[in-house]
Amino acid sequence: MSVITHARAMLVDIPVETVRTDAVQSFLKQETVVVDLETSDGTPGRGYSYTIGTGGRAVLSMLQDHLLPAVVGQDVRRPEAVWRHAFTQTRATTVGAITSLALAAIDTAVWDARCRRDGEPLWRAAGGANPEVPLYDTEGGWLHIDTDTLVANTLAARDGGWHGSKLKVGSPDARRDVERLAAVREAVGPGYRLMVDANQGLTLADARALARALEPSGISWLEEPLPADDVSAHAKLVESTTIPIAVGESLYSVGQFKEYLARDAATIVQPDVARVGGITPWLKIAHLAEAFNVPVCPHFLMELHVSLVAAVPNGRIVEYIPQLRAVTSADLVVADGSATAPDAPGIGISWDEDALENLRVA
Repeated sequence: MSVITHARAMLVDIPVETVRTDAVQSFLKQETVVVDLETSDGTPGRGYSYTIGTGGRAVLSMLQDHLLPAVVGQDVRRPEAVWRHAFTQTRATTVGAITSLALAAIDTAVWDARCRRDGEPLWRAAGGANPEVPLYDTEGGWLHIDTDTLVANTLAARDGGWHGSKLKVGSPDARRDVERLAAVREAVGPGYRLMVDANQGLTLADARALARALEPSGISWLEEPLPADDVSAHAKLVESTTIPIAVGESLYSVGQFKEYLARDAATIVQPDVARVGGITPWLKIAHLAEAFNVPVCPHFLMELHVSLVAAVPNGRIVEYIPQLRAVTSADLVVADGSATAPDAPGIGISWDEDALENLRVA
């Protein structure tokens, strides 16, 4: 056995590397909750989850007051059992963001310990479909960026070998979104993949109108066009446009993804490993999507998602937003716009202990 003997958590504030804005918010910092596990056979495990500026202390309290004491004595070789045991402690607060984020920090630590114990990298332990993962750029497409710079950024991404670029939409005047995208498409040509993201900022009528206007530009997907809890409106939008509709970053359970897939309300799913409660439920979502012949293109957290997309056969592409460089000692291995899944045992993140301590919230 490899039983958890000690479990602790800390909160670390990681600054953003560049200004990030979308239709509804600005990303000012990443509140990062880090969980460390010690086991009876000496195998360590570290996991984490995050918020984009609020709620980090609430996640930390959920862990320290309830979940960490509950997982002591559990066997890291059995992530399904550990996850279920932790979940049963939180029935009064599920489904909910704070609980899912807390569960994710534990679950990723359990997987890290399990993989380290077995001498396996996460991508292989979780399925091992394909170690090479295409990347697309988001950093050059934020909503505040002017059109000329947006064009220049997208050209640089294309020429740098990226497999696509994502542009934010949801301007107060939709004509600005259409004009910006048209300028980018003209500059990069028809063969380069472009995605757009509205961050839940549209009504159904506005989303339909925007989709009609964007269809000539050959968009690979329209992401989060509507409020995430409005499944029926997404289903209506899917029926009314040829642009694939992507959802998932604001969903927090396997069941929520099931509703979207069963109602044909999404053609691409984007589960975020932190927001759905960890690697264990993330893999369930990926395999559920596979049963519906739907690809997985996860949101954010590229440092974890490269390994998870590499693990499953319907993993397609990962969003390149570097956010852990301030607290890690090694970057992803990237060549020709694709990342190679880390091959070291564990979840594949090389943490910088001094940097974590320096950014730790007292």
